[in-house]
Amino acid sequence: MRVIRGENRPDGCKVRQGKICTDMRAKSAFLLLSLLFALTPGLCVAAPTSLYIEDLTWTELRDLVASGKTTAIVPVGGTEQNGPHMAIGKHNVRVKLLAGRIAGGLDNALVAPVLPYVPEGAIDPPTGHMRFPGTITAPQDAFEKVLEYAARSLARHGFRDIVLIGDHGSYQKDLAAVATRLDREWAKTPVRVYAIPEYYDESAHGFAKLLERNGYPAAEIGTHAGLADTSLMMALDPSLVRGDRLRPGEGDNGDPSRASAALGESGVELIVMKTIDAIRRATARR
Repeated sequence: MRVIRGENRPDGCKVRQGKICTDMRAKSAFLLLSLLFALTPGLCVAAPTSLYIEDLTWTELRDLVASGKTTAIVPVGGTEQNGPHMAIGKHNVRVKLLAGRIAGGLDNALVAPVLPYVPEGAIDPPTGHMRFPGTITAPQDAFEKVLEYAARSLARHGFRDIVLIGDHGSYQKDLAAVATRLDREWAKTPVRVYAIPEYYDESAHGFAKLLERNGYPAAEIGTHAGLADTSLMMALDPSLVRGDRLRPGEGDNGDPSRASAALGESGVELIVMKTIDAIRRATARR
């Protein structure tokens, strides 16, 4: 091929110093890549990796259910005050992250979106956590109805084991009531609903007992915004904890001043392990 230096070629490409111009190279590379992608479309498609339903497209979810992922974990949180040292969304963030770890420990589970609005007390006059700004409450009947229809929706889409876990103590009985009602209605179908108290119940997972055995008194461990509660959050998402507020008296029940991510991680491991065991026992009885 004769190279015309410093001149315009008939095809419009300017040639300099004996090399074909960059435009021509780019066009050739683009055409080659396009041909490769057209011949091997699988190279462009990655399998979905998230266990959270809200991260998936509807076709990805459909295919995962068809492949055997027929257990849906429904995480229930709560939007309430958690002392001056922890963010209002603590329950919602924590239950989502723990549900993801629990699903990861099972071989057939996905996680539904978190239900953030739960019974937190009356509005007028305010009772319970509603006495503090930021708390959002829902009537018990409305809460149960939303939970029920979340389960009905998941059953419609092919899930066969629907697991309810809650990060807050006040509505554990409501989870059990919804599971019982739906199980009775669906007795002649392949769908079952389970309320798993082991996720929340200290007597089941034993985090507080572990802390006591390591020298932390029960009054410090507490039940809400104390040592145990705060440590769990620090292990999962420390951005929700205000380290400069970890002082005695800041917890509603307990003392968060010695809370740490290291303590919390031991609790995370216990909760995840005990909940996975409970789910396996429950689904094995169907």
